[in-house]
Amino acid sequence: MGPETYRLPTEAEWEYACRAGTTTRYSFGDDESLLDEYAWYEENREGIHHPVGEKKPNPWGLYDMHGNVWEWCSDWYELYSSEPVVDPQGPETGPARVLRSGYKDRNLHCAIRYFERPTGKGVNIGFRVVIEPKK
Repeated sequence: MGPETYRLPTEAEWEYACRAGTTTRYSFGDDESLLDEYAWYEENREGIHHPVGEKKPNPWGLYDMHGNVWEWCSDWYELYSSEPVVDPQGPETGPARVLRSGYKDRNLHCAIRYFERPTGKGVNIGFRVVIEPKK
């Protein structure tokens, strides 16, 4: 058995984890008025980012999937296809990578996405890792 592999999630993995088995706009349903219980964003973060775990988790126990910071994904950014796709793969290359989650406004639903050049950095960009088990 080799060591674990650490990597960024694909965009599809990130959204799957954010949704946590739900089909609603947010992992906690469609009621935006509940957002303060699950997310930090411009209106409630008091100008700072917060430690993970201060808000409620999604149904799978993952914290801060909605809000706090944009999170890097491993996929290169491109516009979505108009055709339905299962487990979509991003393009092989590109000028920008996908960011998911958000922080600025209340538009923090599971499908929100943005992009940034891989050299991009800032206090509003973070990441979470996928740990693949030893093989």
